[in-house]
Amino acid sequence: MTRSLLVFLACLLYVGQSFAHGPSRLKVEESIVVKAPAAKVWALIGDFCTIDKWAPGIIKSDCQGGNEIGASRVLTLGKEGGPQIAEELQKYDAATMTYKYKITKTDMTVLPVTTYSSFLSVKDNGDGTSTVGWRAGFYRGHPNNNPPADQNDEAATKAVTGAYQGGLAHIKELAEK
Repeated sequence: MTRSLLVFLACLLYVGQSFAHGPSRLKVEESIVVKAPAAKVWALIGDFCTIDKWAPGIIKSDCQGGNEIGASRVLTLGKEGGPQIAEELQKYDAATMTYKYKITKTDMTVLPVTTYSSFLSVKDNGDGTSTVGWRAGFYRGHPNNNPPADQNDEAATKAVTGAYQGGLAHIKELAEK
């Protein structure tokens, strides 16, 4: 009888834990084909410090460290004195036209995410066009169960997807001129 009781209690513990898990890692992946050579597109977006030149809504990028691993940038959004996001460069490879960065500090009102890392790439399609890819992994802004609507999975995914789609469309527009 004691063994049966232990098995029953173990089952209850397992079931209780399965309902108590926190948020799942979210992913967004967007890409766009650009009617321009990859080298031209990379020249436009390949500098970690110049995101304010091609990403809509970013009016200023204060950057330190250039394209060196550990470089940092603080992005000002919308208008002077607007919300800011701080990011750090984790990997950079000009030869493969890729870089990876992470957010170190965000304003939850504009980008409700935590533990966010992103990868930006340009691929030569071999026909005079290129594909720009942008993907991220992150958690929603509110780490606990029952998040407020502005910091839940849907809000986080919508914010990142919107930023990526807007950025990619603007890259295409600028590179195809």
